[in-house]
Amino acid sequence: MNAPARTRGFQPLRDLPTVLWLVLLVVVVFAHRDLPAPRWLMLHLLLLGAVTHAILVWSQYFSFALLRTKQGAADRTRQSWRLAMSNVGALLVLVGVPWGVWGLTLAGAAVLVTAVVWHAASLVARLRSALPGRFGGTVRYYVAAASFLVVGAGLGTWLARGLGAAEAEGVVLSHALINLLGWVGLTVAGTLVTLWPTMLRTRADGGAGPAAARALPVLAGSAAVAAVGAAAGLELVVALGLLGYVTGLGLIAVGMVRAARSAPPRSFAAGSVGAGVLWWAGSLLVLAVVALGSWSTGGGFEPVQDAVDAVVPFIAAGFAAQVLIGALSYLVPVVLGGGPTPVRTGTRMFDRGAAMRIAGANVALIVCALPVSSLMRVVASVLYVVATASFLPLLFAAMRAQRRAKAATSGAPGVPMGEDRPRGPITPEGDRPAGQRAGQAMAGLITVVLAVVVAAAAQPQALGLATGGGAGGAGAPAAAAGDSAPVQTVEVVAQGMRFTPDEIEVPVGTRLVIELRNADDEQLHDLVLATGVRAPRLAPGESATVDAGVVTGDIEGWCGVVGHREMGMTLAIVATGAPSEGHDHEASADRESDVAADATYDPTAEPGDGFTPRDAELEPLPASTGPVTHRETFTVTEQVAEVAPGVRQSLWTFNGTAPGPTLHGRVGDRFEITLVNDGSIGHSIDFHAGALAPDAPMRTIRPGERLSFSFTAERAGIWMYHCSTMPMSAHIANGMFGAVVIEPEGLPEVDRTYLFAQSESYLGPQDGEVDVEQLATGVPDLVVFNGYADQYAHAPLSARVGERVRVWVLDAGPARATSFHVVGAQFDTTWSEGAYLLDDRDGGSGGAQVLPLQPAQGGFVELEFPEAGHYPFVSHVMTDAERGARGIFQVTG
Repeated sequence: MNAPARTRGFQPLRDLPTVLWLVLLVVVVFAHRDLPAPRWLMLHLLLLGAVTHAILVWSQYFSFALLRTKQGAADRTRQSWRLAMSNVGALLVLVGVPWGVWGLTLAGAAVLVTAVVWHAASLVARLRSALPGRFGGTVRYYVAAASFLVVGAGLGTWLARGLGAAEAEGVVLSHALINLLGWVGLTVAGTLVTLWPTMLRTRADGGAGPAAARALPVLAGSAAVAAVGAAAGLELVVALGLLGYVTGLGLIAVGMVRAARSAPPRSFAAGSVGAGVLWWAGSLLVLAVVALGSWSTGGGFEPVQDAVDAVVPFIAAGFAAQVLIGALSYLVPVVLGGGPTPVRTGTRMFDRGAAMRIAGANVALIVCALPVSSLMRVVASVLYVVATASFLPLLFAAMRAQRRAKAATSGAPGVPMGEDRPRGPITPEGDRPAGQRAGQAMAGLITVVLAVVVAAAAQPQALGLATGGGAGGAGAPAAAAGDSAPVQTVEVVAQGMRFTPDEIEVPVGTRLVIELRNADDEQLHDLVLATGVRAPRLAPGESATVDAGVVTGDIEGWCGVVGHREMGMTLAIVATGAPSEGHDHEASADRESDVAADATYDPTAEPGDGFTPRDAELEPLPASTGPVTHRETFTVTEQVAEVAPGVRQSLWTFNGTAPGPTLHGRVGDRFEITLVNDGSIGHSIDFHAGALAPDAPMRTIRPGERLSFSFTAERAGIWMYHCSTMPMSAHIANGMFGAVVIEPEGLPEVDRTYLFAQSESYLGPQDGEVDVEQLATGVPDLVVFNGYADQYAHAPLSARVGERVRVWVLDAGPARATSFHVVGAQFDTTWSEGAYLLDDRDGGSGGAQVLPLQPAQGGFVELEFPEAGHYPFVSHVMTDAERGARGIFQVTG
């Protein structure tokens, strides 16, 4: 297995890039919220960067060893050129795709493909010239893998150019399967045939070579079938391809299992690779089962796409990352060499905390795969990164320790340079007693479990745990007092903003137990009783038992999710044989007394010292080079924010702001959207800028889930986007909206461009959520531009005399119209809902004083200020201007 001695030692272009890619990946993991397309970037830093470089390095290394050929200086030079090309190409792709520069993406893909084709050609030439060996045929795995990379890179470049939403989804899935099953999977499968027994320090199984030869066409053919099925949207074909691939892995696994039986894995290297292989096979089986299930039930291809979207990160983190660092943990000491003692020294360094690191990483990944809260998933993700990234400092420590051991060995009396006195086989730290290894693994498990439990305690509502008296909490004393009372059990189903039944008759003195079940497809629901008893928040399909205690009078109940009660989701418990004015009125009075007074707006108040207005300026688009792909992630968060001086509300936001981020593009641009729900209830997103069936892309997703879709901007306008989860008015009024500006063709340049999104606030308690009852009246407490009352009166916007100013205006509602007006100025151009109402380019003498808009409508006005001064702008629905819809242009000469 070992390469000739001249290939050993540290070679910067061979050894450093994988480490640099991994370091960059760790940086991106912790800074991903500030980067474009972070999920794509993390996956491709690992797979296109670190893994691809490692494949090009080590497949060449193994090909020389397996084919028993020597690597000359010319071979090393050509290899250095290939590695340089592949890394430059990967870097260009990793810059070009997230930032939407297709020229860079195309150039990077071309350079990378050239390097991989050159790599494959060198392997083919070596195969033809070498004598056949026992395992030499596994080099064909590397050649086949390279052919998949060429196809996968082509599909990726095509995707970056921009496709329609329906077409792109199948191509994305095909691209993923080709690269994961073909480029990465075939390389790993072929390498493990010989590397796995070598890592275990045992002989390869006698049937491993022939099994590998039989498995290659099965694996390659199945990967191709699955990829074609994905591109065509055929669930059954994808399932058959995945099952065939797992069958091919099974042929290789027989030899791996036999080797493991004779020499169980104890080192970090073997344990990490073994865990990676289990994630690999398990993930593919999950995808195959989902595809088969979707085909058999007629569920369409969407469940398969969702499953791949969910599983691919686990294939990357569980399989690719663990196999990569495991293999390197074994190979780096061997390649650095120096004799048994130095190699043993480096290996022991890699084995530090081996069982704890492997257990911690894999348990954390399992937690991430479970339906847990967003905070729990974040904590588990951080623990996985820490456990996995520990490889990096250990790598440098191992290399340093091994060099010192080599220097000490070479200077030993009577020992030739580079040799060592025989001291027995290499003994990794993993050969410590089984009890110690089990203790380490238990420590890793306990660390993850404790951290997740703390996260669950910090965010109990995401688990459906009550924070103010759980099911049976406030009702427990009554239940205890009435243990001898008769019990009435009633099943109540929550679905479609209704409880069924919505009225329950209970004899006075009877203990009521409610079996609550959420039968909705998307929405979370709970049950709150006026007595203080509260059911946990239930995800679709979940159930809970609510002990309402002994009924002594009528009791009012409702769903506690914001807005659901106002939409009619109420439950009446009617006590029979008791006066109706008894317990219900008393409990309601107690409940009302506990409700805090709504926050109030003072139009004369000034913002505090830390006030910063939202930037209203819309940056111009770069020069047009054709359609652009915009990749945006919208993360739903809940946070308390100031909406007027001294007035704070708990808002539901996209990316932490209300309104959410503004998207800006041209007709023909493609938008790839990822919605991540880090809130505590279900949310969705509806882009008016796209024309596509809302069933899948606009569906409500639960806390902790994500949803990806795309659309192409086919018409110009300032389009609204918003959460479309019911009650929609409450979600919009509580901050979940924003604007997409798609410029019309030929739009002339101006000196300044501003954007105002007008919206309404119906204030709940200070630091509380929207008052849904007041929202139903349509009379807001605040009407604001860009989320804060009077903010541009407190911080005026700038302009100069003679400058041409364009103002985009969107009425986000949810209920009030606007009539945008600039006091002291006139509009010579107005554009509304895709058409010019007044166009200064026509040379006419007409003007406009307002831009009238209904909720969800938008447009722009253009004007020039005649002289220096302060020009107020308002909604000329004057009561709304007095509620905060006003600002000032400060014009200088």
